[in-house]
Amino acid sequence: MSLQDDLAAVKRRLHDLEQTVEQLERRAGTERAAPTAPPRGRAENVVTIPDAPYDSGLWTDTDDEGLGARDRHAP
Repeated sequence: MSLQDDLAAVKRRLHDLEQTVEQLERRAGTERAAPTAPPRGRAENVVTIPDAPYDSGLWTDTDDEGLGARDRHAP
């Protein structure tokens, strides 16, 4: 390819890039212009965690993360 052909190809690609950026800016502008309303009321999947301490009986057969079981020494 000659230098002129290369320059023409670069100009075409730059023009395509500019058009794509303009389309993206318009699309982003319309999405920003129409804010979505937050859902009203309480969500169904929200779990309320009580402030009371957990029953220690739930943790009798568990391991402390990285430390091993409670009745054994750490490695």
